Amino acid sequence: MDQILNELGGLALGSVPTIIFFLLLVAAYSLLVRGPLLKVLAERRARTSGAIEQAKGAISAAEAETAVYEDKLRAAKSKIFQAREEKITKWNAERDAALSDAKSRTEERVKAARHDIEQSAATARQQIEGASAALSAQILRAVLPAGVVPPEAAQ
Repeated sequence: MDQILNELGGLALGSVPTIIFFLLLVAAYSLLVRGPLLKVLAERRARTSGAIEQAKGAISAAEAETAVYEDKLRAAKSKIFQAREEKITKWNAERDAALSDAKSRTEERVKAARHDIEQSAATARQQIEGASAALSAQILRAVLPAGVVPPEAAQ
């Protein structure tokens, strides 16, 4: 058993330079490769996260501008519809005024025409009445014998 322990001690003593070399290699790896690699990865992660945050900010700004644009568009449409309604109301009022004016002028013309017709009719009646009396007297004279004259025809 002593021999085994001696061999193990020799092996352990022989492995010390390998262990030291391995520890130096791990330290050199950590210093030369792992440290800079972790820095680069952290910087890359920060840039990626920053770009993502920047993109999120740009998206939210674009959404805000879109909302403002939509509000302005809605307000402009509202103004256009309101102006259109005002014009239609104005046109309807002008049309109603023109129709009312035309109706009143037509009514005046109808009244004047009726008045003219009534005057013409009255004049015609008077002429007919005057002519009928003279005609009836002529008819009576023509139909009755010469000596008989009715009292109405003598007038």
